[in-house]
Amino acid sequence: MIPPHVSWLHDTGERQVTACGREIEIWALEPKEDDEVLSAWATHFRQHYIDDDDLPAMVDGTGLSNAEYLRKILFPDGSKTPGPSLRSGDFGEILVADYIEYLLGYWSPRTLRYQDRWNRNDSTKGCDIIGFKFATEAPNDPNDELFIFESKSGMTKTDANRLQDAITDSIKDHLREAMTLNAIKQRMLVRGQQEEAGKVKRFQNEVARPFRRINGAAAILDDEVFVATDLTAASTAGHPNADHLRLIVVRGPSLMKLVHALYERAADEA
Repeated sequence: MIPPHVSWLHDTGERQVTACGREIEIWALEPKEDDEVLSAWATHFRQHYIDDDDLPAMVDGTGLSNAEYLRKILFPDGSKTPGPSLRSGDFGEILVADYIEYLLGYWSPRTLRYQDRWNRNDSTKGCDIIGFKFATEAPNDPNDELFIFESKSGMTKTDANRLQDAITDSIKDHLREAMTLNAIKQRMLVRGQQEEAGKVKRFQNEVARPFRRINGAAAILDDEVFVATDLTAASTAGHPNADHLRLIVVRGPSLMKLVHALYERAADEA
């Protein structure tokens, strides 16, 4: 089932071109004042950090309400550094994961990335977003795809080119890929998810089991940051998979306000 907030994300049809000739897709996130959709989005968001079925047991013994537990122990801090930047980063990653799963048709397991975080104000290491696509039911089809995306958020005024930052980080993914796949598989095995772990295993030995690798770099930008950023100055030079690198920018109004509102709703409605 596609979460209803995904309908608020759409391709504008606008394209820009980087300094090295690569196309940049411009997408828009256009939230509306719809309590039902926002509530469902907040639930979707919260469940990246904890399964609702596990919440009562985790809150038990803390002396906190569900909302207090989420705000004080699980969610990145809403005001103290680096909490707000981590919130915007998590939001961007989750939105990109929604994009590749619900709009591009990849399987993108991502809750493990947030549920196993020990420090709420420290980002999870490894590749940001991973998607898997199986071309056929045949095992180890060489047309199976591994999609690795790096995401950077720019929701407040900045001199940085966040798309370039995402591209630069994506260059490192060929070094982080093996460790990230291992971590995902390990967490799945601990949870008894043998079938899912087997799907990840398929992509751990490219020599023995060839597949297609696609990389992506995304910038999630507030409209004001988008207007002030020269996206065409970005370059993919030096990227080891530049010929199969997808570049997207998602722009939207008052994104940091939206991020904080989602966290607050996710806590209050738990």
